[in-house]
Amino acid sequence: MGTLRLATRGSAQATAQSAAVAAALMAAHPGLQVELVKVETLGDQRLDVPLHTIGGQGVFVKEVQRAVLAGAADLAVHSAKDLPSAAAEGLQLAAFCARRDPRDALVGSALRDLVTGATVATGSVRRRAQLLAARPDLQFVELRGNIHSRLSKLPEGGALVMAVAALEILALTDRIREALPVDRFVPAPGQGCVAVECRTDDADTAALLAAVDHAATRAAVTAERAFLARLGTGCSLPVGAHAVGDLLTGFLADPSANRHVTESVTMSGASAERAAQAAALADRLQAALGGG
Repeated sequence: MGTLRLATRGSAQATAQSAAVAAALMAAHPGLQVELVKVETLGDQRLDVPLHTIGGQGVFVKEVQRAVLAGAADLAVHSAKDLPSAAAEGLQLAAFCARRDPRDALVGSALRDLVTGATVATGSVRRRAQLLAARPDLQFVELRGNIHSRLSKLPEGGALVMAVAALEILALTDRIREALPVDRFVPAPGQGCVAVECRTDDADTAALLAAVDHAATRAAVTAERAFLARLGTGCSLPVGAHAVGDLLTGFLADPSANRHVTESVTMSGASAERAAQAAALADRLQAALGGG
């Protein structure tokens, strides 16, 4: 049946996610072979600076996407939360794999057990804003690197924040001290989902990827991405969005004003209508913060 070349970051998490996609494709299509093509991204190269200073969203995907566009690979696998809200020209999101646990987790100490002024390690402005809303006394330090490297940087007497899904794929859930509820700690759009891209003109690969596309996850993540897209690529504020069935919850914060807002909406209708409702939710949250 041939061989598909799958472009992926070379980190342990990305490789494990990609291997899982490869295994699912080969199980669905007997005779198909899938080989991994490892690509180093800007986010992997610049571990010395905070993510938001080198471009934020997209720093872990652009080089992987270029490998597919250049013909060096047939498909690309990403953590959906790393994807910019605007689709890359020449590529299509052909599959959203069934979502793993979307929650954030604390490693080291539970939130209620952190002493006053404790240090929490995270490179995410969203996670900082949400934790500060719950515990204004907390202090923060940057956290970059691969999963195992980050786990080694646990602040003394403090905690670090990681995605449950990242720990799941590497069988490290025993390190979780507390999984944070999604209603108060709204995840990043797409968190817990693995997305697969191929070229827009590659109908054969798209047809093969349909076997790993999960309808409920696609609907949820599409709504979350519509929320994010409405805020625009220039929005540097902490953003969260999480959909379960017809319920979409959005989060937006302005750390400089020490303000945040969370609101939910019940969506209905076809995909385009749900996207419009997600966009309207983003508008309301921006208005509540004085224009974002």
